[in-house]
Amino acid sequence: MAIDTTETTSASPTVHSPLGTRLSTRDKLVLFVLCAAQFMVALDFSVLNVALPVLGKDLGMSQSALQWAVTAFALPSGGFLLLFGRIGDLYGRRRLFLTGLALFGTASLLATFAWDPASFLTGRALQGLGAAAIVPTGMSLLTTTFPEGPARDRALGISGTLLSLGFTVGMVAGGVLTDVLSWRSTMGLLSVFALIVLPLAPGLLPESRTPDRPRLDVPGAVTVTGGLLALIYALSTAAERGFGGADVIATLAAGVFLLAAFVYVESRAHAPLVSLPMLRRRTVAWGNLGGLVTFSMMSTVVFVLTLYLQETLGLSAFETGLVFGVQGVMSAVAGVYAPKVIGRFGARRTLVGSLAGQGLFVAGLVLLNAHTWSVWLATAAISLASMCHLGAIISYGLTVTSGVPDEEQGLATGLVTSTQQVGITIGIPLLGVLATTSSDLLAGVHTVLALDAVIVLAAAVLVATGLGRDRSRPVEAEALGLR
Repeated sequence: MAIDTTETTSASPTVHSPLGTRLSTRDKLVLFVLCAAQFMVALDFSVLNVALPVLGKDLGMSQSALQWAVTAFALPSGGFLLLFGRIGDLYGRRRLFLTGLALFGTASLLATFAWDPASFLTGRALQGLGAAAIVPTGMSLLTTTFPEGPARDRALGISGTLLSLGFTVGMVAGGVLTDVLSWRSTMGLLSVFALIVLPLAPGLLPESRTPDRPRLDVPGAVTVTGGLLALIYALSTAAERGFGGADVIATLAAGVFLLAAFVYVESRAHAPLVSLPMLRRRTVAWGNLGGLVTFSMMSTVVFVLTLYLQETLGLSAFETGLVFGVQGVMSAVAGVYAPKVIGRFGARRTLVGSLAGQGLFVAGLVLLNAHTWSVWLATAAISLASMCHLGAIISYGLTVTSGVPDEEQGLATGLVTSTQQVGITIGIPLLGVLATTSSDLLAGVHTVLALDAVIVLAAAVLVATGLGRDRSRPVEAEALGLR
């Protein structure tokens, strides 16, 4: 997603705090609105996970079909992300942000009152479409509202931490709400979030867009959106029915072809959606690979552990939420100490070490069995893996944006955002459904966790090799505004 940090505004520009001073009251309110919206979307990725078994029984969905409750959201949220990001750049980020919020809130109400699988999945798909508009425009508004330096670093650090915590808080809230009320209340919670944020946003957020208004890269938009949709659909369907089906082969081939065509189109476009020269930077390419892997593989672990804890160990939704509550607390602790680790060792080495740690702790989950003591192993391993995961989130964002000229910082930040959302989107369709479609759930969980750990550890090796030795001066923790 190409984000130009030069903007035109329809409101008076925000007066930012001088370098090194605290954020103004208005800055804090703007940050609250933008982070609340991002937190809401992160919450949506996880709040339903704990409720899936109960939801399936209520709506008459088989266990193998449950993954579509996640994939129906993932398809549009991942497929339209780059397109909506560029539309916001050209025609107004605030306008599209508000439209996305309104759609997200309405879709959440539809999912809350769904009467059958079709109406529920329709609501989920519309939620995903709204999220595809909220996430890139929200990040663009953040980077154009806060100037380069400590103010933007602080804002990005808070946003990244809340994105990770939102996923975890969703697991806890989902368990509590499902046990106390019903699975429908998890969707109702999202509509409440939208109703809180939507009235505040118009008066706080200035409209912004690129000043020269270049033409929309229609061929690029069509090929990347079509390619991502086809690829995610093919992986989701293949995991459920195998790769032999004609529809799977056709959509998989179409996805690969369209993404290859996207690369060709972008290399010749005057105003491309994604800058290929930017992607050739070592820090951008390998940093984003680390981000893609850490997001996709952790979302997979959370998904399969939810099924394991409830279906194999027989825990209630509330008890399952408590397990992930411990994970959330440990993630918050990691959010405090990760900047200090980065300040000491540098972002690149922290990224590699965090990936390695995440992979090793996920590998430990392969020891899970049907005995009740396994809940302690699950709690400890997922909590420690999540601490490493949060370290990888913060360090990969800093790795990608390090050494990038000021005029290209917006584009680098846009790539970070795209990687986050695509990573969260593809994890469960790629690996998670291997557990739901297995005749032996525990064996399927073991298979997924083993593959997950191997992928993360392999990524750690690749990122370390690709980035090479970090000779740059470590990022000062104070610059992040999180110490």
